[in-house]
Amino acid sequence: MAEKKNNKEKKAAYTYSIGRRKEAVARVRVYAPGNGKVEIFGNEYKKGEIVVNGKPVQEYFRFTSYAPEYNRILRDTDTSDKYVFSAKVTGGGLAGQIDAVVHGIARALDKIDTEKYHKILKEKGYLTRDPRERERRKVGTGGKARRKKQSPKR
Repeated sequence: MAEKKNNKEKKAAYTYSIGRRKEAVARVRVYAPGNGKVEIFGNEYKKGEIVVNGKPVQEYFRFTSYAPEYNRILRDTDTSDKYVFSAKVTGGGLAGQIDAVVHGIARALDKIDTEKYHKILKEKGYLTRDPRERERRKVGTGGKARRKKQSPKR
């Protein structure tokens, strides 16, 4: 009888969390690579790199003025050279997606080491989910949420 071979590779251990902002949802994984590299989406990444939807973060959020947001949290917590961050983001626009990724990274770091990161993340406001959402359009407002309909002059 032939023996069954287990061809599955050992997957890297990670910490998982979800970040949200407006309509955007980011599912974030934080890897702590032992040998310095982790394979994600078929590519190898080294410590300090952030991957969003299979692309490097600089490439995914290339044309936005919000780009430094994702670097700020790594600087504040001094984790830019310790972990590899991977995020799958859906919904919303680029601004909401960046904030969702940052929120997800903050929650994952809090899970990894609460004593070390919680105070810093809470002080800077990274753990707080921004509750502001798009306001719905009301009937009779002429197309916008708060706009009043034009009144007749005579």
